[in-house]
Amino acid sequence: MKLDSKIPAGDISVKWTKYKDHLKLVAPNNRPKIDIIVVGTGLAGASAAASLGEMGYNVKAFCFQDSPRRAHSIAAQGGINAAKNYQNDGDSVYRLFYDTIKGGDYRAREANVHRLAEVSVNIIDQCVAQGVPFARDYGGMLDNRSFGGTQVQRTFYAAGQTGQQLLLGAYSALSRQIGLGRVKMFHRHEMLDLVKVDGKARGIIARNLVTGELERHSAHAVIIASGGYGNVYFLSTNAMGSNVTAGWKIHKRGAYFANPCFVQIHPTCIPVHGTNQSKLTLMSESLRNSGRIWVPKKLEDAQAIREGRLKATDIKEEDRDYFLERRYPAFGNLVPRDVASRAAKERCDAGFGIENNDTQEGVYLDFSSEIINKGRQAAYAQGNHNPSEQEIVKLGKAWIEEKYGNLFQMYQQITAENPYEVPMKIYPAVHYTMGGVWVDYNLQSTIPGCFVAGEANFSDHGANRLGASALMQGLADGYFVLPYTVSDYLANEIRTGKIATNTAEFDEAEAAVKAQIDGFLNNNGNKSVDSFHKALGHIMWNKVGMARNEKGLNEAIAEIAALKEDFYKNVYVPGSADELNTELEKAIRVADFIDLGQLMARDALQRNESCGGHFREEYQDAEGETLRDDENFNFVSAWEYQGYDINSEVLHKEVLNYEYIKIAARNYK
Repeated sequence: MKLDSKIPAGDISVKWTKYKDHLKLVAPNNRPKIDIIVVGTGLAGASAAASLGEMGYNVKAFCFQDSPRRAHSIAAQGGINAAKNYQNDGDSVYRLFYDTIKGGDYRAREANVHRLAEVSVNIIDQCVAQGVPFARDYGGMLDNRSFGGTQVQRTFYAAGQTGQQLLLGAYSALSRQIGLGRVKMFHRHEMLDLVKVDGKARGIIARNLVTGELERHSAHAVIIASGGYGNVYFLSTNAMGSNVTAGWKIHKRGAYFANPCFVQIHPTCIPVHGTNQSKLTLMSESLRNSGRIWVPKKLEDAQAIREGRLKATDIKEEDRDYFLERRYPAFGNLVPRDVASRAAKERCDAGFGIENNDTQEGVYLDFSSEIINKGRQAAYAQGNHNPSEQEIVKLGKAWIEEKYGNLFQMYQQITAENPYEVPMKIYPAVHYTMGGVWVDYNLQSTIPGCFVAGEANFSDHGANRLGASALMQGLADGYFVLPYTVSDYLANEIRTGKIATNTAEFDEAEAAVKAQIDGFLNNNGNKSVDSFHKALGHIMWNKVGMARNEKGLNEAIAEIAALKEDFYKNVYVPGSADELNTELEKAIRVADFIDLGQLMARDALQRNESCGGHFREEYQDAEGETLRDDENFNFVSAWEYQGYDINSEVLHKEVLNYEYIKIAARNYK
């Protein structure tokens, strides 16, 4: 079976006229009521629900949080990309398109990425109209900054809380539709199964997390916008509630899961402090605009720092190794995330790590040079051409505070160290997942009527996502893609009528959910859910993490299979089903993580190359960079569920064809 035969060509020279022709068939004033379910109310879900409500559909929106405002999109700090070229530095739609394909190590679908670059210019206008308080320059124009993997300034931002401000904009649009009665919001509800009728997605089974009641909800189309699966590693930068359950449930119902091994390790996370830590904290990639990453040049200096005999400020400039600037002079500290992360790991593995923790892993992110440079510029602009060192430092710190003040404050609260005075300590950590549910050009999965948006799908980032592109994709999908493509699908549903929930298909789906819940609650186990999640995370980080090899991946597959058996025999879930039961919630999610973890290891094992976030130690060049195999692995891995044994999943391949970009070695030097 060739997956690419099922994908609309998506000619990037054609925009949206073919979809607009369909809208008159489903215009709000002349059609029967049509129901749409949206699962997840982060940026992609909230914007999709608001847009579809505005178009006159009846939308039911579900989130497991107590408010859409608590979606993990708020944690996106640094900014959102758009090819506006406000800085007149040579940016364009094509350049954003090219940077995204190259940043993804030539493993993304060309047509989808070009569409993303095209609509990016409209996203900023949409958000400004909603009142999003983007940063502005001295003349009142929207400001921009650079991000990893680019040499232009195309990232729009609101200090270090861009995701939060964008989500508030989408939430205001969503709230308006709720007030008009077009969107019905279901807080504290979690989707636990997809219902198919005659092969089409026709509804979901959801659990009310407060009362425990199982509910049936029908619709003519279902949109999954439930985020990524980074918490399969237990320790990640994701919110602790983030999970893969919605995506995995539709996978078990027939939706293919694509490129699960493509996981992004973010280079600027606060290092792990201890073995009992349950969450990692991300420092925005935007800090790499101003901070310089380094470790001591001498092993003895690194050892002295770890032992507390030296401080970072004791290391002279000539004794510092700015290893990203040394290895990648063209991009320096702004290389893509996967490149920066592997470089930091290499230095720490060589013994130059500076953090006094269990693993001795950590590097410095230093702002002293930027404070001096910006301080001098500010003094000169004020007419002081011979400022004192004290005046320079004061003005430089003020500039840093204006750009990154909330991030510096957060770091100081967590570490009790002042990053204005001493360098930050950072180390890579699991962050974003490029893989997800396979979708076609219309963002529809292999289940008709089931669409997938944002990080929950695989479509736009290839093997590595460039910084500030997650918010761009989420809003592009919700505001500018799904309203057209879902309407195109629903053009054939205007005579279907209301979908009944008292059918055999809903009975079967609800019974399956109830059986799983009863199985956990009636299990006579003696181990906590978290103990299994931590064990899974340990396997994943050590053997399916920043670097993988054939031996470790085979071991991971076997160890996760054994962990799965142990989980179902020995997990203990207290409480009952008809109440608020967070342990039950976690058990259901961890069960899906275990299956996903095994599939991730299988996907990584079959991909005998290194590309983007997938780094196989057997496939690297003489300088330790990724070594792709474009002849044999220029495809999307799309896995088909076959039952309990994850090893029996069937691999389908969507061949990637590049017409507008020439495939080349990814070089940032």
